[in-house]
Amino acid sequence: MNQLNKPQTALITGATSGIGLELAKIHAAAGGNLVLVARNVQKLNELCDEFTSKLGVFVTVIAKDLTQANAAQEVYNEVVKQNIQIDFLINNAGFGDNHAFADSNFAKINDMIILNIKTLTELTHLFLPEMLKRHSGKILNTASVAAFMAGPYMATYCATKSYVLSLSNAIASEVEKSGVTVTAVCPGPTESKFWEVCEMENSKYLKMIKLPSASYAAKVAYKAMLKGKKTVIPCWWNKAMVGAIRLIPRSWITAVAGKLMKG
Repeated sequence: MNQLNKPQTALITGATSGIGLELAKIHAAAGGNLVLVARNVQKLNELCDEFTSKLGVFVTVIAKDLTQANAAQEVYNEVVKQNIQIDFLINNAGFGDNHAFADSNFAKINDMIILNIKTLTELTHLFLPEMLKRHSGKILNTASVAAFMAGPYMATYCATKSYVLSLSNAIASEVEKSGVTVTAVCPGPTESKFWEVCEMENSKYLKMIKLPSASYAAKVAYKAMLKGKKTVIPCWWNKAMVGAIRLIPRSWITAVAGKLMKG
């Protein structure tokens, strides 16, 4: 990854694992400073020590459960308190679930909606005005190929990612030519703890494919963010799948998705 023209500060949620962690590594390796947000304070501190000692970048850690009330506002307040300018906002935190909707734990559904939708929306709403005033800034929101379909047994997750894609594309259009860009990355299944959290390790879908690395997805996403692309889909087979989804009747796609996602 090319070095940044000047040190840029990226705020990354869900920064201690998966794509979020890989994005943090890429940004730090390019000479960028970091604000890392996640729940695991021990892991955050370990990453802070690693990035500062090995790469010489400035790292701020904010231990926060982003499903809690006022969490997004508290993150913003802490950044303002420390007088940190956020150049790149990377809304990566999110999780899924793999159950029939009627059998799902509603507390988990509620947390998913708060994290995947509300927190992402609020952080974007908080930081975007300052970027517009400066006529510079980049926002990267993690959606999913699931955003393009209804997903039986992952109904809420797919719905939240459809929201993320729609919101991101709409805001990207609103701020066009302002100097600010908004990118939605739509990765397919990727090696991460995501599948463990949503209890989907034994799904038919995962048994059919070899999962690409989180590192690859992060590289594609970061490059697209720098270029200001509105939407990026890592891996050619994910692009092919999304292309097919647009051509095949929605009812067929939903039926096939249900068979593949069922645990």
